[in-house]
Amino acid sequence: MRHPPRSALLLVAGAVALIGSALVPVVTASGAAPACTVEYAVTSQWDAGFQGGVKITNNMAALSGWRLTFDFAGGQKVTQGWNAKWSQSGTTVTAANESYNGSLGSGASVSAGFLASWSGSNAVPTSFKLNGTTCNVEAEPSPSPSPSDPPTTGAAPTLHVSGNKLVDADGKTRRLLGVNRSGGEFMCVQGYGIFDGPVDDAAVKAIADWKANTVRIPLNEECWLGLSNIKPEYGGANYIAAVKDLVAKVEAHGMTPVVELHWTYGQYTGNSAGCSDVHATCQKPMPDAQYTPSFWASVASTFMDDAAVAFDLFNEPYPDRATSTTTQAWQCWRDGGTCPGITYEVAGMQDLVDAVRGTGAKNLILAGGLAYSNDLSQWLTYKPTDPTGNLVAAYHVYNFNTCASETCWNSTLAPVAAQVPLVAGEIGENTCSHSFIDTVMKWFDDRGLSYLGWTWNTWDCSSGPSLISSYDGTPTSFGIGLRDHLRALNG
Repeated sequence: MRHPPRSALLLVAGAVALIGSALVPVVTASGAAPACTVEYAVTSQWDAGFQGGVKITNNMAALSGWRLTFDFAGGQKVTQGWNAKWSQSGTTVTAANESYNGSLGSGASVSAGFLASWSGSNAVPTSFKLNGTTCNVEAEPSPSPSPSDPPTTGAAPTLHVSGNKLVDADGKTRRLLGVNRSGGEFMCVQGYGIFDGPVDDAAVKAIADWKANTVRIPLNEECWLGLSNIKPEYGGANYIAAVKDLVAKVEAHGMTPVVELHWTYGQYTGNSAGCSDVHATCQKPMPDAQYTPSFWASVASTFMDDAAVAFDLFNEPYPDRATSTTTQAWQCWRDGGTCPGITYEVAGMQDLVDAVRGTGAKNLILAGGLAYSNDLSQWLTYKPTDPTGNLVAAYHVYNFNTCASETCWNSTLAPVAAQVPLVAGEIGENTCSHSFIDTVMKWFDDRGLSYLGWTWNTWDCSSGPSLISSYDGTPTSFGIGLRDHLRALNG
């Protein structure tokens, strides 16, 4: 779903402490600026792996290409990275520039990130060299796994696919019924905070009091990866910790958290473009190959030991607005690569499933179809391969969509729902009422399917469907329909 103007949002800053870092001093003992400075940070850490990053500042003459080297001393192995060509030989790690960021002027900085495995102490490197020149370093100890890491068990059920149903660990059929909690996709990239409005225990309890059992949490890949355009207080370690904290609160109230990738990198100015910005400031037609697989590998590694967390791969694909044919659009959706009409290299749904499963994570995965997830007509034909069998079809529907009638649902959704679990990750209407979602919920109820209302935010109905007027759970006229229905089902 698109979002209301910035002026309509309640702006709340959120910040938590960095997990661990090593900062190279900006001056030497004699007071002269060093040839280069490097900031090394561990932004997230779990039992067998971690996410790290480096920020390199060049204080020498301008460089047309750069190469950073350092040595690990704690059994670490780099598995993948972004914003640099990462490699490792023995304990020596090399990060060389990509074609797009090789120029590094005097006083200029560049950031790059990576995922790695570790054993032992995960010690922070103590020496860095930029193009062979030693950079000053002052190391701080790397953190141990935090006690606030996601729980392996909790009040929320662990779900998996059985035929075309979702079932819990006891084999009981479950439906995902709840709301979206927007904010994490846009606040950070706009420089205002991490979430739009409170996400403390009282605010999460207010959602549970509607008898919701699921909360979908939209995210931003640049904020999670801590790329250089994001304010440090709202990105990287701070952002990851805030998301983990919200996930833990959702689970503590017995609800399923669905972490979802909403906004991504890549410049698209074609048909139906949401913005011309290369950064993750709007909905793009498809995920990008440059960052999205790394995002999902990191998210999956973070939550792989918590089977209660579900992963929604990409909010609303619309490659059909860029390509010439429907076949091209579905091929782009599944396989990615060079897609007609899209100027950046695309990560297809198969790439993202592979990124998640490559970590060993077996969590539920949701994949939405074409036309902003409103078209599932060929979802079964192009269904990605999932070795765990835990793949769910995702669908979005609003009263203004093309497929917004029982006739369309009967012809395009029913065949999908007969084969795999079907979740309407977003339902809503722009009327400030609930007559349309009443129809949606009845159709989905009659078939035992899942749906989530957009959105648990205090926006004006004229700028987008808003379920509440206050974070204590006071509903809007639109929200009354969903609240009363959930209470009738689960009360």
